[in-house]
Amino acid sequence: MIPRSSIALLFAVSVLSVMSYRTPMARASAAGVDAVVVEKKARRLTLFSAGSPVHTYAVALGVHPVGPKIQEGDDRTPEGSYVIDGRNYNSAYHLALHLSYPNATDRARAAALGVDPGGDIMIHGLPNGFGWLGPAHRKHDWTRGCIAVTDSEIDEIGGLVPDGTPVQIKP
Repeated sequence: MIPRSSIALLFAVSVLSVMSYRTPMARASAAGVDAVVVEKKARRLTLFSAGSPVHTYAVALGVHPVGPKIQEGDDRTPEGSYVIDGRNYNSAYHLALHLSYPNATDRARAAALGVDPGGDIMIHGLPNGFGWLGPAHRKHDWTRGCIAVTDSEIDEIGGLVPDGTPVQIKP
């Protein structure tokens, strides 16, 4: 028979070893994600920490994905440099990380054309109630200009990427 004190010690050591184990993503989180890059043509979002990629996600974009966003309602995903400037846990989508679109370049382009540049560009999950679609949502670009991932992916991204993180959206 094993003494109770030995069982308690074995249990404590087991719990501590499980608690101290880190997956690669947990290490990335501890290191801090400090940049997000979206490559529209590749339909890819990559999280970076200290210049190294730590995770990549496939994405869906605006219905008209080619070219930069010009005006409200054009269903294009913007191109340029932005930051995550807030998050909406009560969004019509699972979770939404708001981007600082429009930036100065976007506003100047829209002003020169006499149009409204629009706003409310986000990195978000699926529409509420449609999480069951999972990765199938990526078969077609479907957003109004946002960047969409699955619900579990936006939960992960939201936990890794703090507000203020720069986001570069490339053609």
